[in-house]
Amino acid sequence: MAIVESRLDPKDAIYDFTLPAGEPWMHEIRQGQTFRILDLKGNQAVDTLFYNAADSAERYSAQDTIRAAGNIYLTAGSRLISSQGRELLRITADTCGRHDTLGGACAAESNSVRYALDKRSMHSCRDSFLHALGHCGCGMGKRDLVSNINFFMNVPVTPEGGLRFEDGISAPGKYVEMQAAMDVIVLISNCPQLNNPCNAYDPTPVRLLIWDAQAA
Repeated sequence: MAIVESRLDPKDAIYDFTLPAGEPWMHEIRQGQTFRILDLKGNQAVDTLFYNAADSAERYSAQDTIRAAGNIYLTAGSRLISSQGRELLRITADTCGRHDTLGGACAAESNSVRYALDKRSMHSCRDSFLHALGHCGCGMGKRDLVSNINFFMNVPVTPEGGLRFEDGISAPGKYVEMQAAMDVIVLISNCPQLNNPCNAYDPTPVRLLIWDAQAA
């Protein structure tokens, strides 16, 4: 766990948007720009994927990222590695200290298995991802959804190798910040999950900011 604070000032950001709970967001981050996800209320899970903006077939790879880091959790200094073994972004600041790479995105199927059959119809991160891709005009769809990062989410691994979804370790005002090593497309689902203790059963908004390379 590495706590590193940022020197960037929000008033210098070229982009500043508050994403409501349960909503998707898709945006391009240019090479050298810095992108911050700010947890406004605390313990909100932010399911996130990254793609090479020039070729979406190259995208975030959980396996290669974990292998490069030698760690299943992300924090300051972690490199987010693509399916072609290249660096997409690097985490440059982090005041939460640990982010999940294994828990994946909630879906109708997982909601049914984890909670109850009557939860199947509840909105999920997979729904949000597909909604964003269906309206982006980018030619991507279900086949382009891979294992995602869950920023601010706490998913410990048990001694037996299982996963537990537990109360988050974030808090209001915590953030993670990363600098793009190439032009990337960011795809976010600000998790709508009402059954997971990670967000105290209360999904909340997050703030998304981008700074130009000169500011960083």
